[in-house]
Amino acid sequence: MASTSVLRIGIDYTAAVRQGGGIGRYTRNLIRAISQCDSRNQYVLLVAGGWGAGDGLGIWPDNFQVRQLPLSDRWMNLLWQRLRLPVPVQWFSGSIHLYHSPDFVLPPTGRTPAVLTVHDLSFLRVPQFFVAGFRDYLEMAVSRAVIRAAHVLADSESTRRDLVELMAVDRHKVTVVYPGVEARFRPVQDQTPLESVRARYGLPQRFILGLSTLQPRKNFSGLITAFARLVAGQQEIFGEADLGLVIAGGQGWMYDETLASVERLGLQGRVHFPGFVADEDLPALYTLASVFAFPSWYEGFGLPVLEAMACGTPVVTADNSSLPEVAGEAALMVGAGDPDGLCRALGQALSDEALRERMVAAGTKQAQRFSWRVAAKKVLQAYEAHAGDRKC
Repeated sequence: MASTSVLRIGIDYTAAVRQGGGIGRYTRNLIRAISQCDSRNQYVLLVAGGWGAGDGLGIWPDNFQVRQLPLSDRWMNLLWQRLRLPVPVQWFSGSIHLYHSPDFVLPPTGRTPAVLTVHDLSFLRVPQFFVAGFRDYLEMAVSRAVIRAAHVLADSESTRRDLVELMAVDRHKVTVVYPGVEARFRPVQDQTPLESVRARYGLPQRFILGLSTLQPRKNFSGLITAFARLVAGQQEIFGEADLGLVIAGGQGWMYDETLASVERLGLQGRVHFPGFVADEDLPALYTLASVFAFPSWYEGFGLPVLEAMACGTPVVTADNSSLPEVAGEAALMVGAGDPDGLCRALGQALSDEALRERMVAAGTKQAQRFSWRVAAKKVLQAYEAHAGDRKC
């Protein structure tokens, strides 16, 4: 039964103001949706490191306040996670009934219960794609946080299964909260912003799009291999220099093989790396793409699949981890380790107009199933169920 008392909830909002995409976007959208659903409880948003590529202060209702921590996010992580300094988060938030971390790890919270969001367990499921030191840190810090948390939120049933299997978490301690798709992700009809984005990032007229931080888990090397086979085997359809491959995203780690594969396969001039794409340009980027390809080896959710669908772009994606949950019946799905299958699926999505029409219609409906408002309501239920002493 929900409490009638007013809760005071602390939330780590750092990623929202430091990261343009990924967990930053997740945090911004979730907390904005909560602010639109809940005018009763009190919220303290804690930010370390000042304002970065994300949201900034924004405009918040009266029951929300933002407090900046005195040290950078890097220093707070060092003190809390690596040195394990027992400085409780209440030094910065004041008294709270509950603390929520949307970013894998927890600071000291004393006796105050905490809700933790775990987006994926890629560092355990596919450890070969991580730098060893970073992988070891995540295993230590996330494991510790999961044990301490009163409740865990997972982005997908796949991540919940991983928590049960790989960290021995009681499945009843985990609630699945699917992220939503922002309303701004829809087909861009105006040619002016489309051509502006094309010129800004040097995009070819016709291209397959891959989008994510450059790292081996995203399997861009496999996508490049499939693309090479596609253009070599179907020149009569795609032309000698007509079709391009665009892999957008900032540089992450262990991406040298991805870059080297372009030269090894003789695809210079056909594969484009425009780098990080500004958040506001993403709807136009998806709209311009002929197909969106997401052949990742593992995903905790895979939001770009839904964003591309919402923008009316056919999707070809891998069939592992959470991706079947996300894509439903609306995408062509292949094994991440099957470049021939990926080549065939891309060819079908590019050349079969009847199939493309069915995929676009199904993708639009699939994307509409995922709502930030629904996510916010599930998180609010978790807050109510796990908050501590109501006399705070």
